[in-house]
Amino acid sequence: MLTSVVAGLGLGFSLIVAIGAQNLYVLRQGLRREHVPAVALICAVSDIVLISLGVSGIGLALQAVPWLVGVVRWVGAAFLLVYAGMAGWRALRPSGEALVADAASPTPSVHTRPGGTTTVAAQRLGTVILTCLALTWLNPHVYLDTVFLLGSIANSHGDQRWAFAVGAMMASAVWFFGLAYGARYLGRWLATTRAWRILDGIIAVVMVVIALNLALGA
Repeated sequence: MLTSVVAGLGLGFSLIVAIGAQNLYVLRQGLRREHVPAVALICAVSDIVLISLGVSGIGLALQAVPWLVGVVRWVGAAFLLVYAGMAGWRALRPSGEALVADAASPTPSVHTRPGGTTTVAAQRLGTVILTCLALTWLNPHVYLDTVFLLGSIANSHGDQRWAFAVGAMMASAVWFFGLAYGARYLGRWLATTRAWRILDGIIAVVMVVIALNLALGA
């Protein structure tokens, strides 16, 4: 059993530790110290649900309706392009964000610095939750990695498939909570408007590349 758990843990980390739309969003929310528990929990629970579906055999059943994956692919690509446009706008607009956070406060404070530079404006919890859900559930790669790949490999472990699944679930939980809460230690490098504009520019480019890959792969 332990061998299967370790195998699931290793494969889970190998699939999840990669630059992608979901990870970039978790990183950005962690840097902003904004609704961090909700974001990490949504991502971790979503992975747990998807891995469970794959191990239970739903992944094999979904292979009989390939058009469903195609629909998710196109919707996901469209959403990523919209999000890329929003990140690009933040990167290009004259008055960007600067992270000015009080260590005792869970979210950045909002005030105006000398020279007119404004700090991070808090987003509503509902907006953050919807964005996080969309970046998770409208990403076809999530289904390929969790439902199909992890599900198939887990079932190859026979009676130990759920032990393998537990390992993969642990990897997701450790990664998302570690990324979300660990991101705050990068705050000192992102305490200027320019740094945030560069970060948003990178996010915009990555989102466009992922969206194009999804569209071309369709």
